[in-house]
Amino acid sequence: MKAALHMLGLMGLVALFGGCANLGYYAQAVGGQMDLLNRAQPVRAVIENPDAKQNLKQALSKALELRAFASRELGLPDNRSYTRYADLERPYVLWNVFATEEFSTTPKQWCFIGVGCVSYRGFFAQAEAEAFGAELRQSGHDVYLGGVPAYSTLGWFDDPLLSTFIAYPEAELAQLLFHELAHQVVYVNDDTAFNESFATAVELEGVSRWLDRHGDATQRAAFGLTQQRKAAYINSLLRARKQLETLYASNASTDVKRAAKARILEALRAELAQSSKHPERWLTQQLNNAQLASVATYTQLVPEFRALLAQQQGDMEKFYVVVKEMSALPQRERNAALQAALEDSRKKLVAHP
Repeated sequence: MKAALHMLGLMGLVALFGGCANLGYYAQAVGGQMDLLNRAQPVRAVIENPDAKQNLKQALSKALELRAFASRELGLPDNRSYTRYADLERPYVLWNVFATEEFSTTPKQWCFIGVGCVSYRGFFAQAEAEAFGAELRQSGHDVYLGGVPAYSTLGWFDDPLLSTFIAYPEAELAQLLFHELAHQVVYVNDDTAFNESFATAVELEGVSRWLDRHGDATQRAAFGLTQQRKAAYINSLLRARKQLETLYASNASTDVKRAAKARILEALRAELAQSSKHPERWLTQQLNNAQLASVATYTQLVPEFRALLAQQQGDMEKFYVVVKEMSALPQRERNAALQAALEDSRKKLVAHP
């Protein structure tokens, strides 16, 4: 009933404020969300179903353990999210489209009812995402289309566990659940980097604590190595992004910028190809501004949030209170407060190495 009422309310908002240009997009969003909810069934029912596969039952049982840990140990919302399961019969729940201008690393923004402006546009059907991406490319944009295994409805609905991620290894499943639940704690309209970096900081802290309590030495070592490799990978991408930003801000001609852009991206591709530390999927795609912007969106402020958590001596409840207070500030002041936390952390590290 709760979901149905929310859906009806959302459809009403679409009719009132969506406008003809956005009506089709909102309609696919409503339809996709309704399909997802209709497929969901209680996790306990699946576990007790004799016809369900054993590996699915084991994965769902582990997810319930992680769900309880999230609320008990991390202070994340204790609600019905991730207590139901939906088999979507496709590899991703959404496909997000990121876009930038040819000579910019700043992602294009799209604004929606209820969530403000974000740095991507999501579609429940891959074909629709590809068609939208093609339109943006035709208008001269750099475009990146990425499959998404999960997303948060920010508490509007009881988000279910999905077939798109339930088979993940334990640590990755924990990361995903902690990340999406964090979005229910704090969400700031029009600031994707703040929202995603906060949720990423929560997921990293959560997985570290989960493995400390429930993992073994092998799992902890594997997770640590994975994080080191991801950090090296992200640093490579951010370094190239910085080079592009410097290029685009220069007074060089369009032709010079285009040629230099190609050289920077080719050098990045070569670097990734030579390193076994980087995900191979990037090597099969054409690197561009939009792909680099998508990475920055999720990681830009993570060091700042982790420093802020350290200031609270790892107390998650206090951390959430401070972040919520920050979320009420104008964006420039939010970022300044986060930067101050990071600088304070660095000063303490120098004073007490």
